[in-house]
Amino acid sequence: MVKTVLRMTVILILSLSALAVLVFLLPRLITSLYAWRRIVEPEHAAQGQVAIVFGAGLWRDGSPTPVLEDRVKAAAELYFAGKVEKLLMSGTTTSFYNEPKAMRNFAMSLGIPNPAIVQDYGGLRTYDTCYRARHIYGIDQAILVTQSFHLPRALFLCNALGIKAQGVTADLREYRQRSQLWWNLRELPATLVALWEVYVQPPKLVTGEPDPIFPKEAQ
Repeated sequence: MVKTVLRMTVILILSLSALAVLVFLLPRLITSLYAWRRIVEPEHAAQGQVAIVFGAGLWRDGSPTPVLEDRVKAAAELYFAGKVEKLLMSGTTTSFYNEPKAMRNFAMSLGIPNPAIVQDYGGLRTYDTCYRARHIYGIDQAILVTQSFHLPRALFLCNALGIKAQGVTADLREYRQRSQLWWNLRELPATLVALWEVYVQPPKLVTGEPDPIFPKEAQ
């Protein structure tokens, strides 16, 4: 009797573990397959008007982290190559923390003119950035710039929210293996949440009045 109970317990634990792995891995697999044909080399990116640059953290002195620097650099390369006209810098902003401003300052140090930079102070998460890009800034086509671990979710969300998007990777340096492992593990629950918010329950967002980057009358 005891052996039977133990065997059933082990089977139950293994089954629940396998289910948990499936629940987290399947969304990641789906978005990776979805993004596969939408991730391109910079020279093969479609000509467009806007590159969306996602926030990725600041140091204590307010300067961009290496990951964020690489995103801005990759976007700057698109601008200098004539692939885009504007860079939408989207990130988190508080009284003591301003990602879009830090991104703008770094982009300008690379030679990007200030008029070519648009700052989105409401990009708290990837979902927020994509939603606001479409509904606040009037973007319906864009090149997304972020690292390869993040691109599948970003591409899925932006396309699902009405932006025809391609992705360009911003992996411009070798990142620490421990960091890469953490980023990829973090994407598992984040991707599950992304699918939930698109297909089941959209989140409540702080939005605002539309402020198109390219007003129709100016096009």
